Amino acid sequence: MKLSRFKYNLPEELIALHPADNRDESRLMVLNRQTKEIEHRIFKDVIEYFDDQDVMVFNNTKVFPARLYGNKEKTGAEIEVFLLRELNREQRLWDVLVDPARKIRIGNKLYFGDDDNLVAEVIDNTTSRGRTLRFLYDGSYEEFKETLYGMGETPLPKIINREVMPEDKERYQTIYAKHEGAVAAPTAGMHFSRELMKRLEIKGIDFSEITLHVGLGNFRQVDVEDLTKHKMDSEQIFITEDATKIINQGKDRKKRVCAVGTTVMRTLESSVSTFGHVKPFEGWTNKFIFPPYEFQVANSMISNFHLPLSTLMMMSAAFGGYDFIMEAYDVAVKEKYRFGTYGDAMLII
Repeated sequence: MKLSRFKYNLPEELIALHPADNRDESRLMVLNRQTKEIEHRIFKDVIEYFDDQDVMVFNNTKVFPARLYGNKEKTGAEIEVFLLRELNREQRLWDVLVDPARKIRIGNKLYFGDDDNLVAEVIDNTTSRGRTLRFLYDGSYEEFKETLYGMGETPLPKIINREVMPEDKERYQTIYAKHEGAVAAPTAGMHFSRELMKRLEIKGIDFSEITLHVGLGNFRQVDVEDLTKHKMDSEQIFITEDATKIINQGKDRKKRVCAVGTTVMRTLESSVSTFGHVKPFEGWTNKFIFPPYEFQVANSMISNFHLPLSTLMMMSAAFGGYDFIMEAYDVAVKEKYRFGTYGDAMLII
């Protein structure tokens, strides 16, 4: 499969800059893989497609305020630092991306906060924009974390070309987020409101939660035409025994098992037995799913409308069928659906 086959014309005005007023009132396009039918609904209508003992699998990762702005010593030049992951709690070591990278060298000190009350030293280069920072902070770990996060802002993707607003802190997060570690939200899950979750629960739908800490690899551009040569960044995943029981029970009962988002789908497909059962797992995955691909676990999926040439769109095409998904994206553009992180949703059954 070639990269160029995932190109389509997306007018800039269709990229959502803000979320819908109510989480569960985005638009929902429903794709039926058997009949090739396309329906246009509102997200809260998703409940009509699920029955007693069907299973919805959610990613309960939590986004932290990963984007910081600081200044370089001596020159005072403004530097953007994007926190990726904590490497060592005791030594306050973090993996980060810096911008502009060419100005940041090993040994440089970076200052954060109005009174420069947080200082970091660059101790290593990791990739072209990647650095390892050691934060110099005397207080307790809890105080350090509070200070660091207090200076950070919600890491909205660059495609949302506007200032970060106070409401983004709540809206760029699912309502069931629990385990901190993501630098990007699992966006399909952001359409679920407390009311909708309650109604699904009353209807008898079972919920299972896995964790995949979303990294920036999701947004990394694919720069090879031959998709078999693209390497995904590794992301940390956790699948508990309890989560697997609920999912496997749904499978054994021949029920609908729905992956809420591409991150859930990747997690499930990263730890599956030869019998199609999910196994408990704690570790890392760099699984890249693109057509053609035979899915083992979920038989339905919720996803947003993704940007052209993105790995997220490729996974949707692998699940929904390349031709059907390309047709659906064509319809979505004509019908003026909203695309991207804060955009509308798609249910593939």
